[in-house]
Order: sequence, then structure tokens, then C-alpha cells
Amino acid sequence: MLDKSKINVGDTHSEVVVEDLKRTQIVQYAGASGDYNPLHSDEIFTTKVVGYPSVFAHGMLSMGLTGKMLTNYVGDASLKKFGVRFTNQVWPGDTLTSKATVMSIREEDGETLVDLNIETTNQDDVTVITGSAVALAK
Repeated sequence: MLDKSKINVGDTHSEVVVEDLKRTQIVQYAGASGDYNPLHSDEIFTTKVVGYPSVFAHGMLSMGLTGKMLTNYVGDASLKKFGVRFTNQVWPGDTLTSKATVMSIREEDGETLVDLNIETTNQDDVTVITGSAVALAK
């Protein structure tokens, strides 16, 4: 949990959430989520029929990996709100780094809330996710 006496607007937390994303991880996510869209598992369909260079990760897999950074930072029980926008595909072999930046600290209904800006980038510093979150601080 965030300690309200130790956080400030502008503070950041970042971590690598996956190194060298494997196709196997993408297929495992398909099985876990029940999302069997061939864009994520069928190389021939994805390249020959649709025209992408390769299969790519589910957006929700990327969001989940980003969420891992977020809960590592604020604590599982402290996360009040989390939303993202998918800005680029995540490809096999990508390494993703997620960062949270404290945008504001406010009081609401007797609680201290921290507004966070979220960004996940790949190894080429291309943004693949942007978003925001609200966490409880004690």
C-alpha cells in the first residue's frame, strides 16, 4: 500500500513486466481467457490472410502485465480503478516496461486517493498501452 507520507506528485515506479514475450505465453493466455481469435495463434491466417507480420498478443494480456506492475506498486487491495487504451500491438519477442506516475494526491470521502498515469512501452520505446489508475493511500 502507498504510504501517503512518502509519496509526492511526480513520483514514478517502473518495472519490466515481461522479457522476450514468447508465442507460448500468448497461446497460454488464449487458453486461460478463452479468446481463441486466430490473430493471436494462427501464423498463416495472420500473415497471409490478414497481412500482419506475425501473430500478436491479446490486448488484455498486455493490460494484465501492466496491472502486475500497478499492484506491485500500490498493493492488491489498494487499487480502486484501472483503465487503459491499447495504442500498438505487442509482438512475440517484445520486452515490456510499465511505468506509473503520480499525477495528484487528493482527499475524497475521508480517504486519500492517488491518481496515476500509466504507460507501457516496448524495447524500442514504443508506447503499447496508456491509461490511468486510482489507488488508496494510508
